[in-house]
Amino acid sequence: MELQIKDTFSKELPSDPIAENTRRQVSEATHSYVNPRIPSQPNLIHASKEMVKAIGLDEAAIKSKDFLDVFSGLKIYPKTKPYAMAYAGHQFGNWAGQLGDGRAINLFEVEENNKRWAIQLKGSGETPYSRQGDGLAVLRSSIREYLCSEAMHHLGVPTTRALSLMLSGDDVLRDMLYNGNADYEKGAIVARVAPTFIRFGNFELFAARNDIKNLKKLTNYTLKYFYPELGKPSKETYIELFETVTQRTLDMIIHWQRVGFVHGVMNTDNMSILGLTIDYGPYGWLEDFDFGWTPNTTDKQNKRYRFGNQPNIGLWNLLQLANALYPLIEEAEPIEAILNQYQVDFEKQSLQMMRSKLGLQVELEEDAKLLANFEDCMLLSETDMTIAFRLLANYKKDHPENGIEIIENAFYKPEELTKDKLMQWKVWFKAYDQRLQKETITDSERQKNMNAVNPKYVLRNYMAQLAIDKADEGDYGLVDELFQVLKKPYDEQLEQEKWFAKRPEWARHKVGCSMLSCSS
Repeated sequence: MELQIKDTFSKELPSDPIAENTRRQVSEATHSYVNPRIPSQPNLIHASKEMVKAIGLDEAAIKSKDFLDVFSGLKIYPKTKPYAMAYAGHQFGNWAGQLGDGRAINLFEVEENNKRWAIQLKGSGETPYSRQGDGLAVLRSSIREYLCSEAMHHLGVPTTRALSLMLSGDDVLRDMLYNGNADYEKGAIVARVAPTFIRFGNFELFAARNDIKNLKKLTNYTLKYFYPELGKPSKETYIELFETVTQRTLDMIIHWQRVGFVHGVMNTDNMSILGLTIDYGPYGWLEDFDFGWTPNTTDKQNKRYRFGNQPNIGLWNLLQLANALYPLIEEAEPIEAILNQYQVDFEKQSLQMMRSKLGLQVELEEDAKLLANFEDCMLLSETDMTIAFRLLANYKKDHPENGIEIIENAFYKPEELTKDKLMQWKVWFKAYDQRLQKETITDSERQKNMNAVNPKYVLRNYMAQLAIDKADEGDYGLVDELFQVLKKPYDEQLEQEKWFAKRPEWARHKVGCSMLSCSS
């Protein structure tokens, strides 16, 4: 197994001089060298052929002992030096100080087809940044991360990727619900892939410590490898960097809102400097359309990271990044202008995104009201967001009386639709029909456009849980089945129709199917 190793982060940025792997505060360093914990009996469950190819390997490599050894952490690839990254962050709005890679270890960087890929193992043991944790991961959270990062990519959402999913052969103690009932679970390791895993928190760490020298080094490194088009480092370039990161973050969140994805833990240490979805913990897809829903048990009371608040949190997090970069810019006005523009752009782009979901191409002033009224209708009774939008594409002009019938499979409790609620839906379909008369495209063209932005298949929590339950029994067939289905989320895939279904009633309050904890 031969890879084109091109390590830059660990070679060009300052490393922690202390070699021992003990929990500690690490200063004036972007990373600490640490080897993965050796798994007792690694076993490959699944690998993404697409990502295997992207890093420069052929399909045959997946079955090799080298692949198993390197991506389980059993052996270190020749002439490389694994490390954990140092960063800080705001967690649930509060400054948490130094955090860092507590259960991720970066193996190396690969350059293939002029693309750079950093590869890290999640769940491969403790690091100086593990705090009270053991640095390990369990099978259930690893399956969720592995499936979701690849599913998100195929939905068109900017994301980190996954290369492989392995069992470690070791049991891991976890208190799944934080209620004092800890139990042993199967340990697992995910090999994660991204151009870089640098987060907002990497910059926050140096800024908080007033370590401007290393803040500058990190920022210049980020420019050199990931934003070279912005030019050489200067005050103007730093402003442009912040503007570009702001735009990318906004783009990512608009995509989240489009597909009904809720991240669950939008702490600043979980925000990628490339605008990628990073750190799949207690995430979820909206099933019942609800702006107030969060999948995170830790966030149940305040709902800071609820679906409807994600755009605001994106802005709040960008403000923290702005504060971190401020010592290099020393001028508030351009930063404020960029943050204000985020709000303007969000309104504009969000409206445009919602137009596309309803199949509207012509831009009319009345559209915002039509969209808001559709959301109000979905809030009348438990309505499945993914199914409602997907079925709406089947609507034919001039037949508003058929509207409710077309989307009726999206309702969880159709019996709750009283006369008044049905009337509200009927009024909306009449307005929608009148609006469609102002479009020039045919019904079939509109259907095609709508089906290209409204997915049919998303990774619902109950689906992931079914795969987890099977995998616990040693059957990984469902992991692969879901992996394949989610590669084509916009296709009809009639043979997979069973996954185009509302959350079953048994999953409403089942652990892992609705709310999840951060350790999930």
